[in-house]
Amino acid sequence: MGVFGRTRFPGWFRTQFLRWYVGHYGVDLEEAAEPLSAYPTIVDFFTRALKPGARPICSAEDSLVSPADAKVYALGTIIDGRLPQAPEMDYAVSDLLAGDSRYDGGEFAVLYLSPKDYHRVHSARGGEVLSYRYRRGALWPVFPAATRKVRDLFARNERLIVEQRSPGLGEFSSVLVGAFGVGRMKAVFTDLVTNTSATSCDSVLDPTFAIGRGEEIGRFEMGSTVILILPAGSVSWEVAAGSDVRVGQRIAKVL
Repeated sequence: MGVFGRTRFPGWFRTQFLRWYVGHYGVDLEEAAEPLSAYPTIVDFFTRALKPGARPICSAEDSLVSPADAKVYALGTIIDGRLPQAPEMDYAVSDLLAGDSRYDGGEFAVLYLSPKDYHRVHSARGGEVLSYRYRRGALWPVFPAATRKVRDLFARNERLIVEQRSPGLGEFSSVLVGAFGVGRMKAVFTDLVTNTSATSCDSVLDPTFAIGRGEEIGRFEMGSTVILILPAGSVSWEVAAGSDVRVGQRIAKVL
């Protein structure tokens, strides 16, 4: 699927396929920065930029904003170091974070990006990127039906764990999780491209990478899942599971 998405097909085929995709999934082309004909590959369309102002960023200093256009799959408090994946199925937050257990008792939000969504990921708070951990893994689908069948799915899949620090919130993690057909992820603070020949790695940024609230962190080459992991008692959620959210929308108050 990746090779297909990155191939420069003849214009007529690419345009026909993208028109089918837009119609089938209900993509809003009015928001795209470029017309459909401007994208040389299917992946270029999947990772498209939006028009300036298409995603206003909440300006309130106490706000945590959505890092993605997504549906809230689950959110709440991490209980006994475990996150819910499906009814009667959970997984360890330390497994998701490649051994980091600092967030036991913390807060979390699981945000699912569907094929119709904008596929770039943004920062939920202003501050700095401290480090990242890349873990090679499986590429199980992440739509809700799959999460009810594959144990520890999010902790087993390909993922990029971005460690951030923000005034008033402290350190938190934004986890980009790969999925079927979505093995490649890119970030603005490193040349790493996941699901290529790169091996799993940990990297501390020196100097750290400054980033503003709502600024881009990275992108999927299709849609997938973003998981926010936050310190204990740090936020009060203002959305619920099942809500549709967009980049820059306030989703919680930072306490």
